[in-house]
Amino acid sequence: MTNQQAAVRTTYFSIASNTVLAFIKGIAGVFGNSYALIADAIESTADIFSSCLVLFGLKYASRPADENHPYGHGRAEPLVTFLVVGFLITSATIIAYESIQNIGTPHALPKSWTLFLLGALIIWKEISFRKVMKKAIETNSSSLKADAWHHRSDAITSVAAFIGISIALILGKGYEAADDIAALFAAAFILYNSYKIFRPALGEIMDEHLYDDLVLDIRKVSLTVNGVLDTEKCYVRKAGMQYHVDLHAVVDGNITVREGHEIAHRLQDALLAAIPELGYILIHIEPNDR
Repeated sequence: MTNQQAAVRTTYFSIASNTVLAFIKGIAGVFGNSYALIADAIESTADIFSSCLVLFGLKYASRPADENHPYGHGRAEPLVTFLVVGFLITSATIIAYESIQNIGTPHALPKSWTLFLLGALIIWKEISFRKVMKKAIETNSSSLKADAWHHRSDAITSVAAFIGISIALILGKGYEAADDIAALFAAAFILYNSYKIFRPALGEIMDEHLYDDLVLDIRKVSLTVNGVLDTEKCYVRKAGMQYHVDLHAVVDGNITVREGHEIAHRLQDALLAAIPELGYILIHIEPNDR
């Protein structure tokens, strides 16, 4: 299974999971008198649409290079990540607004059975986070990492709801707003996670240097190629699930142009074989005049 296929399959899992959870949370929130659960359902509903965006981004980013896009379509993925962050910020804003409105509005205490439901939801969302994040790391997908953080933020909002409902039930009348305050804290956490998701995607779009370990691996592999004496500049930029490389390789200054050309091709082949996540590799030959 390719990285793209694995990422797409994981995204389908997220869509199915969020659809089921949004329905369960919404029903439980209404019948259990818990706005924190309703806020949780709103976030899960937003997660459905954001996961669909991730799915679109993954499929579009996997398109091969063409005349108009010689480096492929990988940059679509961080752009989709920005849209996903927009969904997160929107859901956090709605949750915060409604929570503030409800704090000053008298309402009934949440039902005690909502705690058991929340406990199960917290466990499931944490499992989902670990599953999706593992695939995100394996496939080098920034949008899939954003999708994983949706699961983690969902788990945190459920924890906040659990705490708020517990306080309201333990302390009783007069503390009904604890549930709403918990939802407010959950909204703040969602905004914090939005930044954590947005920042790496911005770095990807801006070709920020973030890949020291990969550069080190590229240099090590290069020195195993016959004819490569050393390496100089090495620039790496990420596009989708691939890394494009510009590498300056030092060779004997007395060899012919054809020999230097052959060394460059051997170096490209060796790098692609050793580091499969590399995409377009440009080799610049530098003569060793020492």
